[in-house]
Amino acid sequence: MSTLVQITPRGEAVPPIRRHPLEPLSGEEVGAAVEILRRAGKVSPTSRFVSISLREPDKALVHEGKSMDEAPREASVVLFDNAANACYEALVSLRDGTPLSWVHVPGVQPTMTIDEQVECEQAVLNSPEFRAKLKEHAGIDDTSLVMVDIWSAGNYGDPEDSSRRLARPLCFLRSDPTDNGYARPIEGLRPVVDLNTMEVVRVEDHGPWPVPPEASNYAASRAGRFRDDIRALEISQPDGPSFRVDGYQVSWQKWKFVIGFNAREGLTLHHLRYDDEGRERSVLYRASLTEMVVPYGDPRPTQRRKNAFDVGEYGMGMCANSLVLGCDCLGLIRYFDAHLCDSRGEPFVLKNAVCMHEEDFGILWKHTDRRLPDDPEVRRSRRLVVSSVSTVENYEYGFFWYLYQDGTIQFEVKLTGILSLGAARPGEAPPHGALVAPQVYAPNHQHFFNMRLDFDLDGVANTVQRVDVTADPIDDDNPFENAFRAVATPLATEKAARGNLCLETARTWKVVNPGALNHVGQPVGYRFLPGDNSVPYASPRAWWRKRAGFVENHVWVTPYRPSEKYGAGDYPNQSRGGDGLGAWTEADRPIDDTDVVLWYTFGHTHIPRPEDYPVMPTAYIGFTLKPAGFFARNPAVDVPPSPRKAGGSCCH
Repeated sequence: MSTLVQITPRGEAVPPIRRHPLEPLSGEEVGAAVEILRRAGKVSPTSRFVSISLREPDKALVHEGKSMDEAPREASVVLFDNAANACYEALVSLRDGTPLSWVHVPGVQPTMTIDEQVECEQAVLNSPEFRAKLKEHAGIDDTSLVMVDIWSAGNYGDPEDSSRRLARPLCFLRSDPTDNGYARPIEGLRPVVDLNTMEVVRVEDHGPWPVPPEASNYAASRAGRFRDDIRALEISQPDGPSFRVDGYQVSWQKWKFVIGFNAREGLTLHHLRYDDEGRERSVLYRASLTEMVVPYGDPRPTQRRKNAFDVGEYGMGMCANSLVLGCDCLGLIRYFDAHLCDSRGEPFVLKNAVCMHEEDFGILWKHTDRRLPDDPEVRRSRRLVVSSVSTVENYEYGFFWYLYQDGTIQFEVKLTGILSLGAARPGEAPPHGALVAPQVYAPNHQHFFNMRLDFDLDGVANTVQRVDVTADPIDDDNPFENAFRAVATPLATEKAARGNLCLETARTWKVVNPGALNHVGQPVGYRFLPGDNSVPYASPRAWWRKRAGFVENHVWVTPYRPSEKYGAGDYPNQSRGGDGLGAWTEADRPIDDTDVVLWYTFGHTHIPRPEDYPVMPTAYIGFTLKPAGFFARNPAVDVPPSPRKAGGSCCH
């Protein structure tokens, strides 16, 4: 299962690859997990497989250098029984072919499955009540051009929110099968669907709204004239890429890591190490998006319940795209497939779920000695890009990890797709959004992302410091009143570590290893540099904030626990809140000089504009990790100079 034999072009066998124990499940392993549970009698006709993912082996085994053959190979499975309205967690041994545990998790609703999204749309379109309301409101007899987007129901304190598996879809009207239906919202009708029975419970009627009159398409087949002044741009690597891939293990420049993927989180990175003059040094053990929430800020009855937990309610991995060369990725690309299953346990391959390539990124470093003006020293920066893109109904999210030659790590979310739109009455200008077309408006909203960064910096015993820049007192030691310094505060407990950005002190955070000193006698470290961010504008009593406790602080630090993976808890779908980071950190556990996890919440506030319609130009948000005393000097000094091109003294 875990040993590959490669053959060179000359027919020579090369040594077998040692498969890494953190590589994601193969298609065969996904199918085996399903079959193990079926043989054990755990799967009924009304069971749905919500997710099947690798149960990662103990961290100690990985750091000891065990291969996949030498570590346990287990699958973690979440199932939901529609007939019983019950969630179950299973653990199976793929080596022994046996179930290891089977646990009923009472009172929770797991992630909605892709199959449920399709079935929910058909349930609405087939509903006699919905059809009657549609005719009454909009004079529409034929539902063949009606679009129904499943939307999570959330939890607003109603008994049904905690007792039934519900969805509250949004509906739109196309003018033909390829029309952009989002341009014509059916505003006044909100069907409520029981996903267990796939029946429309009721259609909430908020009064008639005229359907917006104008189409607004963006597809190439309907765009009309294109710009005619764009010339071809080709990226060539005639000698091939600089990376090497063995299974899901990647070596690039001095970096080594493992690419992971699962139905809930989507793209994950594992066991990031950097070769420092022949010494392989651990930086990050696991990096992942744990949750995100999109709250809308419109109090109107048709819009007030809109919020989405796109990881815990929809599954970022299940919503991932199959990426296309030349469109999503440009250059010499290496793709990675994802092995998932539908809700009935049928394995499928999501081709090209992850894209990896190299990019030129301008100047890495440069200096021109004025005494030697004809011989400047300059190096081009090259970065490795590992990315995945997910479509959650109307929105697209691109998740991009960048590794740099100087040891820097960057994460960026690219937000695009289509605004979630509402209808306005003629002459109305809704105060909680922006008109983007006649009788079409986009509500104000926010996007909050929560990242889990499990640091193992030169070992597992690390400490997180909060770093603030402060001005020195004005005294005899500061006669020109110009002095300032960076003050590092070690964070000893979870509550002390709860923190927010502070522009006044240029606040950053630093992860250090007190047991590993650098060449100047200080603990080795990496600095965490936040990017753009925001705060939530909804009241702390708002229902979505009760469920998204991770938005209460930008930074959290916890001791490493394998079971603590998701910032909003394991099951945010229809939860009443109080789970995840807020609950865990109430224990105020010690976090000094131990195995720590840094969690970062960052938000994008979107006040829409007409230029975001009919499809949004990409917005960017993320963070950066930079070595700070980790290396003895600039680790990119050894990057070779680029060849000079004819017609210029040097390539910049």
